[in-house]
Amino acid sequence: MKKQRDKADIVSVARLAGVSAATVSRALNHPQLVHPATRKKIDLAIRKSGYIRNRAAQTIHGRRSATIGLVVPTIADVIFSELIQAFNDAVSARGFTLLLAAHGYDLANEYALVRKLLEHRVDALALIGLDHGADTYRVLREQGLPVLAVWNYDPASMISCLGVDNAEAGRIAADHLLMLGHRRIAAIFPDTGENDRARLRRAAAMAALQAASIQTPEGWRVRTPYSTAQAKRACLDLLAAADRPTALLCGNDVIAQGALYAALKLGLSVPRDLSIIGIGDFVGSAELEPALTTIRIPARRIGAAAAEHLADSVDSEAGQPLARTRFDCELIMRATTAPPPPA
Repeated sequence: MKKQRDKADIVSVARLAGVSAATVSRALNHPQLVHPATRKKIDLAIRKSGYIRNRAAQTIHGRRSATIGLVVPTIADVIFSELIQAFNDAVSARGFTLLLAAHGYDLANEYALVRKLLEHRVDALALIGLDHGADTYRVLREQGLPVLAVWNYDPASMISCLGVDNAEAGRIAADHLLMLGHRRIAAIFPDTGENDRARLRRAAAMAALQAASIQTPEGWRVRTPYSTAQAKRACLDLLAAADRPTALLCGNDVIAQGALYAALKLGLSVPRDLSIIGIGDFVGSAELEPALTTIRIPARRIGAAAAEHLADSVDSEAGQPLARTRFDCELIMRATTAPPPPA
């Protein structure tokens, strides 16, 4: 019992730092409102005293939990790594803790994870994309907390969104291959049933090919998960055929990396024999050999802006109105695309 009574509290931290308890509370909950030098003194006092806030007690008494949830499809590869890091850095700077969950591209599982985060009384929630189950949308509407769809921009979204126009990303990728003179183009994408990012990219890319009077054979419309290994296997079958495409348009850089490994395994020269383009410009894409041509999605900027939007929404007593923010994506020309080989 003595140990329990001797635990440091906010008053003892304030005494050590030479400030008021209210200033300590402000530094913990709204650090941007406290002078950096004062925050440094308070942080030193917290370290010396071993003080730990009781988040559960704060929630019970109706105060915010100072947590923000982020639900992503996967943390198993680099797809969302830059976004997650930038989001985490930004919410931490605003005095929040990130609660992260991954649903494995399964929207039913996403609903269960959203419920768990809501049970932990997160102050705000970010989801990837705008494809979500009806139950997820319903429970978020009923809870009434700030919610943001990240990665996708849609001018008609049901909830606030912040990201790129994924249809534009697919269209830019297709137009680049067409501009180089390719007419034998295969499309390598994941299943698009519960993935609006891939669905929009693929639909726009195929529309651009059709507008150029290019008919893509069924066997050249390949489905593979976002997995380098599985994409490599799928592309080995495609590229080993006598009648093969001169270019691969890949749904993202993970698939494009698998395609590159398949081409190299078969002894094909990229880009002399085969051009490959990805979407995303993920960490490591510029370091591949050859370096990957791709469509850049500014993941770090999106992650930081998403975090700031949600932190502002929590801090604002009036809340934030529905917001839709669009970031530009751009073609990054590197070494995996070139004009097609002579017929």
